[in-house]
Amino acid sequence: MDTWEVLAIRFATRQTVASQVYLNYHVYGEPDRPLGMDYFFWVLRSGERTIVVDTGFTPEVGARRGRTTTIPVPDALARLGIAPATIEQVVITHAHYDHTGHVDLFPHAEILISARELDFWTGPYAERVQFGHSAEPPDIAEIVKADRDGRVTRLPERHQLAPGIELLEVGGHTPGQLVALVRTEGGTVVLASDAVHYYEEVELDRPFLVVADLEAMYRGFDELSTIAAQPGTVLLPGHDPLVLERFEPLDPAVPGFAVRVGPTTERKS
Repeated sequence: MDTWEVLAIRFATRQTVASQVYLNYHVYGEPDRPLGMDYFFWVLRSGERTIVVDTGFTPEVGARRGRTTTIPVPDALARLGIAPATIEQVVITHAHYDHTGHVDLFPHAEILISARELDFWTGPYAERVQFGHSAEPPDIAEIVKADRDGRVTRLPERHQLAPGIELLEVGGHTPGQLVALVRTEGGTVVLASDAVHYYEEVELDRPFLVVADLEAMYRGFDELSTIAAQPGTVLLPGHDPLVLERFEPLDPAVPGFAVRVGPTTERKS
């Protein structure tokens, strides 16, 4: 039975407020409050095989959007001992700017993305402001170039990426938002990416501000909560600073960089 190591690597951060994170925050009748947001990409490792999930953003894009880069993605990969040219598969969970910034770092990789997601971002509505502000056109162009080169695999709603890794399309945040169910030595990691940005989205049933399909987002909360409630399963949201607190650091000497995620590495409160 194949098992995987799941690493969550923080490459950027910002400080914001709840009303800039949750959809229609005023309806909850609560005062606004400060809220941190971290930016992650993920690495799945099993023996000699390494898969990268999402590719972050460049420091230039981050600075333009008011994000603070804590370590550039290429430097983070180097710290992990990963040479991008050797990576054979990159999963793009969705095509927002903070998940697509370095596709060109992986010249030999198969790029896996939901068919619905890629069709949307190359379609007639992607440039409308309410959608387009969340994407970087050069990043989309890089994925399209990889598609022309025959390196893109358009995924159906469910896809067995490898023994122990299943990709599931849930939509909601974007038309083809993907999550990954990953079997680790101690159980299953629900790598939610931006289907769940924060733990309290599912705990308090609060949708994120950026949403393509609200019903699908709620449905995704329900589905992922049901999966995560199973014994030996943990939920990994896409932007919650608590991720760095809830799981053991990859290297205690470098706090705030990366954590190993799984039922056996979850810190008990």
